[in-house]
Amino acid sequence: MADAQPVLIDGQWRPATAASTFDVYDPQAATPTGETYPLSTQAEVEAALTAGRAAAAEMSERPDVVPEFLDSFAARIETRRDAIVAMAHRETGLPVSPRLNDVELPRTTDQLRQAAAAARSGSWRLPTIDTSSGIRSSYRALGGPVAVFGPNNFPLAFNSISGGDFVAAIAAGNPVLAKGNSSHPGTTRLLAEEALEAAKETGMPVASVQLIYRTEHAVGEWLVAHPALAATGYTGSRAAGLALKRAADAAGKPIYLELSSINPVIILPGALAERGSEIAEEFITSCLMGTGQFCTNSGLILLLADPASDRFLQETAAKFQAAAVGTLLSRGVQEGLERTIKLLCDAGAQLVAGGTVEKGSGYRFQNTLLRASGEVFLRQAQRLQEEAFGNASLCVVAADLDQAAEIADQFEGNLTGCIYSHSGDADDESYRRLEPRLRSRVGRLLNDKMPTGVAVSPAMNHGGPYPATGHPGFTAVGLPASIRRFAMLQCYDNVREHRLPEELRDANLADGTWRWIDGNWTRENV
Repeated sequence: MADAQPVLIDGQWRPATAASTFDVYDPQAATPTGETYPLSTQAEVEAALTAGRAAAAEMSERPDVVPEFLDSFAARIETRRDAIVAMAHRETGLPVSPRLNDVELPRTTDQLRQAAAAARSGSWRLPTIDTSSGIRSSYRALGGPVAVFGPNNFPLAFNSISGGDFVAAIAAGNPVLAKGNSSHPGTTRLLAEEALEAAKETGMPVASVQLIYRTEHAVGEWLVAHPALAATGYTGSRAAGLALKRAADAAGKPIYLELSSINPVIILPGALAERGSEIAEEFITSCLMGTGQFCTNSGLILLLADPASDRFLQETAAKFQAAAVGTLLSRGVQEGLERTIKLLCDAGAQLVAGGTVEKGSGYRFQNTLLRASGEVFLRQAQRLQEEAFGNASLCVVAADLDQAAEIADQFEGNLTGCIYSHSGDADDESYRRLEPRLRSRVGRLLNDKMPTGVAVSPAMNHGGPYPATGHPGFTAVGLPASIRRFAMLQCYDNVREHRLPEELRDANLADGTWRWIDGNWTRENV
């Protein structure tokens, strides 16, 4: 494909062998950017897997280069920030400042450096020593490449070649085969260029970072089930993710999914009476920020029938209509949002504001607010929890606290859930009724703040029950916990000390790794 951008296989930028290509569009103008990208063939993916398997063996012999690579990659991204940010803005329509340059790029380099620190420490491995039995264990690399499918909405911080899944897989000691997102392949290419140079600079195997842009669906399913592949990290649509999961499960391959989430926010009457306008502003910011294209966007608000709830809805609707309409990431996002709004209306929701494609250039949809009674929601609970990915949200008004509890019982699994309550004790009884119902259905529970922010904190859980993710026990954000998704627990029984991994020997590592020895966490030697 002479006109298509090259793919990165085994340390070389090579012309793709694809039979077809795709164009990239500027979402602000809905016109092509002028760059064309290939769909990789099965043979090309096979070559990447072969190189990745060899790189995995090399990385197991040189674990010290992993943190050096991650630190170098972070520094190289910062050196090239202007070009990377400009390309990301062109491909996604997200603002240069503050979003890309001031928030997302620093977050990206910070998580790379956090991963480097975790890899250097070794405590993430949870070294465990039982001296009485002679058995020792720790988490270590999977021994093969990890495929990372990145999402469309974070071109840097969740990118398949610089984002959370990437850094976790690399920090665990695994090579990554990145499948770039079609919404920002140029951004991914620039990041991959810097990753390759960082690998060369630090002595990391060059095939530890490889890049393809797109495959046919059948090739993607073949990839996640391939014997040479160690695991997959996927963020994207529920339908595509479940198709990949079926293929991976059939082959016994681990796959970690982030699929869909409406992130319910319960606003209790005492909170509305106390500070309703303030909460309305917080909700509008959360729902419309980034044109609503956040996985933690507040997509469902649960209210109790009350005059304060009516005022909240009226105020919110007016501000939705008055707010500027942002740009959506692609035509596909615009069409998906249009379909979902129709589905929600067909299920009984009523439009309060917006509801149709915005006139003018680019991919845009009116800021949309819907309303449904608690009775309607309970009749159509599954349909009314369809994720409207974009600048839209549904307000459900329960008749009373008993009905609100019934509604909370019907919530699907979500990344986040929030309860706003009175600053005193006016809402305490309602909170006690609703919190246990919400708690078991969300990965992260918030009080009195919208869920949109996802801090890269060791305590963060960016996960949750299905359909938020494919497994409730793991997080995609928060180091070092996210690393262990891409590691296996390796146990050593009566193995001579000089043959053990360094973190399991009697003498602790120089940095004083935390180890669980005979029932106690300690940094001491055995």
